Amino acid sequence: MLRSLNDLERYKVKATDGDIGHAVDFLFDDERWGVRYLVVETKGFIDARQVLISPISIANADWAIKVIHLALTKDKVKNSPGIEVDKPVSRQQEELQSKYYGYAAYWGYTGTLWGMGPYPGLLRTESWKDIPPKDPTRNSGDVHLRAAKEVRGYHLTGSDGAIGHVADFIVDDEDWAVRYLVVDTGNWWAGKKVVIAPQWTRQIDWNQRTVDVGLSREAVKNSPSWNGPGAANREYEQLLYAYYGRPSYWTIRDNPDVAVRIQGAARSP
Repeated sequence: MLRSLNDLERYKVKATDGDIGHAVDFLFDDERWGVRYLVVETKGFIDARQVLISPISIANADWAIKVIHLALTKDKVKNSPGIEVDKPVSRQQEELQSKYYGYAAYWGYTGTLWGMGPYPGLLRTESWKDIPPKDPTRNSGDVHLRAAKEVRGYHLTGSDGAIGHVADFIVDDEDWAVRYLVVDTGNWWAGKKVVIAPQWTRQIDWNQRTVDVGLSREAVKNSPSWNGPGAANREYEQLLYAYYGRPSYWTIRDNPDVAVRIQGAARSP
């Protein structure tokens, strides 16, 4: 199901033996567009520091009462490697996190969002740890992690002018993929919010805090309106992808042999 990161902020986070804090931000990978870590504020638990929790550690979530349950003990979280989350997270720090929790790394693989498996929870099971990667090439280069709070507010530009700004991110609660950027077009089209898949973006300038989507203002204006994740269903998504003439993510996910490259596509209706 699709979830709003804005809504997920302030969710309570619980270990197997008690509360550890609440989510205050999320770090996502700007290459594969997946949420890699929850930033959890542990005030009142371990010296009020923030810790990174991978979706691999999530056992389940109680969406009705806004609680995320971890497959970790409080002591495991308390003794985790320290990280200054207000600074860039290095690959070395990620390696320390993975080794500490005993998880397989998600990077260094091709074809799936979570390395050896399609879903993060599989990476904490013993049976998946012994499976060799399809592509053993290890990527130890720059990490492409971005904070949702940082990117929220970025300005979107189209082929003929400004479109709006990033207001939210919509993620899939099964694999934690970032499915859509929610765009508030209120500056020029009052009350209209739309969604654009991040793979459709043409260029992101992290220094200028802008996102170029390569679409006309008219195309965005006439696109299906976004009324919140509660109204997001497959029917809406099919309408959206048909409108923009793009291949759907579920077609590619369910048919890995389909040779379609969606990154950088720039067709407009």
